[in-house]
Amino acid sequence: MTIPQTTPLPYDPVHDGTGLEVLTQFLDYYRSVLRRKVEGLEAEDLQRSIPPSTMTLGGLLHHLDYVEDEWLGVRTAGEPPAPPWDRAPWDEDNDWDWHRADELTPEELLAGFDARVERSRLIQHRWTDLDAVIAQPGERGTTYRYVLVHLIEEYARHAGHADLLREIVDGTVGD
Repeated sequence: MTIPQTTPLPYDPVHDGTGLEVLTQFLDYYRSVLRRKVEGLEAEDLQRSIPPSTMTLGGLLHHLDYVEDEWLGVRTAGEPPAPPWDRAPWDEDNDWDWHRADELTPEELLAGFDARVERSRLIQHRWTDLDAVIAQPGERGTTYRYVLVHLIEEYARHAGHADLLREIVDGTVGD
């Protein structure tokens, strides 16, 4: 089964907003870009790689599902990992988030990603101070600003990967 194309085209983030508005809108922009890159594809399309890399669009989507959970759910909000991340066998496979994607249908991949993004947005609404230190700051006192910039960097890098993978799958370019 294929994922239907339902995501609207990404919008242009505000140019004159507050720091929080600009960062939040850029993050949502890249979330939308990634989502559009996987829509309309069959399972085999989501599992296609460009050798010698093993990266796939499905793996990319599932990885960013994990990134959302880890950076906003666990580190920022201090919540326990959500399923399936709460039982991921990281000791057996450091890239489990990438590899597990081949076991999931396109609908399961997108539903997991959408649920995680929705949870992340709810967490984001609780944070209004970019300089606030997150719940699990690590050694250097990580701020909410750092988390948003890190997520934008992660999505932007992977959006480039998704561009190449989608073009190889069916010739679709853009976003």
